[in-house]
Amino acid sequence: MRQLPVKVMGLVFSILMTGTAVASQYQPIGHSYNGLALVPPMGFNDWAHYQCHINQRLFVRTADALVRTGLAKLGYRYVNLDDCWMAMHRNATGHLVANPKRFPRGMKWLGAYLHAKGLKFGIYEDAGYRTCQRGPGMYGHVQEDVRTFASWGVDYLKLDYCDPPDNRFPGKDFSQVAHRVYAEVSRSLRHSGRAIVFSCSPPAYVFGKSKSFAEVLSWIGSVCNLWRTDDDIYDAWKSVLSNYAGNVGLARYAHPGGWNDPDMLEVGNPGLTLREQRTQFSLWAEMAAPLLISTDVARLSHAALAILSNTAVIAVDQDPLGIQATRIKEEAGVDILSRPLANGDRAVVFFNKSTQRSHASVSLARLGLRPGRYRLENLWTRKIRWTRERVTALIPPHGVVMYRLHAMP
Repeated sequence: MRQLPVKVMGLVFSILMTGTAVASQYQPIGHSYNGLALVPPMGFNDWAHYQCHINQRLFVRTADALVRTGLAKLGYRYVNLDDCWMAMHRNATGHLVANPKRFPRGMKWLGAYLHAKGLKFGIYEDAGYRTCQRGPGMYGHVQEDVRTFASWGVDYLKLDYCDPPDNRFPGKDFSQVAHRVYAEVSRSLRHSGRAIVFSCSPPAYVFGKSKSFAEVLSWIGSVCNLWRTDDDIYDAWKSVLSNYAGNVGLARYAHPGGWNDPDMLEVGNPGLTLREQRTQFSLWAEMAAPLLISTDVARLSHAALAILSNTAVIAVDQDPLGIQATRIKEEAGVDILSRPLANGDRAVVFFNKSTQRSHASVSLARLGLRPGRYRLENLWTRKIRWTRERVTALIPPHGVVMYRLHAMP
């Protein structure tokens, strides 16, 4: 295991000590179990938009679009295949193979294509007997599957949990079985000869079951780099709101190399208004969530591309301190979130869940900041103002106001 550099740990201490009123909300920072994903992964995953309607051309076109639009340079480098990429049966030697109709050139070719573009290659499997779409699962084949993925140049493994091998572990509960199964894959990945980011799914399968959920989260960061915390997201405001609600209270589990994952971005899809898309992007960044686009990247509107390209918001998501925002205030349908940043700044989001325009305010003391003069930058309008006492905002319905606060000398 790799500890965070002393410099970063010093930053953690200094940031937390700037405001004793809220310092106790932030737990001692963890570390990446394998030294990877020290900031949340960014890129593309097909599932939320395409589900099983995928093929080789889609991923080639997506890779080209990430480069052409400049998104790759902004950090969107992972191109992740989800379920349905594989043939429904292993080959004669017991190895996974791509669906030949959908991916006629195979996975090794696709991985090489992505790498030639300066991108990363992500793939999907299931830790149990079958994938969610009934493809062959990984259980009983861990060593050979990891060797296969490494030979294809895989950089990211999303491992689902649709058909768990509970019958192999009599007397063990959900968390105990999942821990054993995922830990085995985690060890194999660490000895694969490749740096493979590990995305895990068990928390999502006990979402809403508080005891089991807490048990899974107690160990997940020791074997995984990120973990799904909620149900599958879909292209509707109520789904975004639900996944936000499930993730916003989990800050104590997040750290560099270990991220709570409320699922994919719906930016670019028609089920959300542009304001709602901007809201999701802001909330996910404030919560230090992975930023995985799931839309037709090659046909992004200028407005959707502008949302995904907001470098000031991306910088909050990718902040190296790695502390997820904490909700510090709720009133009249408005949530106020606060996130300490590595240079001593504070990212603050006012989120209006209601259908009416709302005004909200919070004191510097409530934010955990020392008295003084602060520069406020609105990360969407880029307007600047200053304050000594309070931060206020007029927030549109289903909208956000996102500030970055900087202490002036």
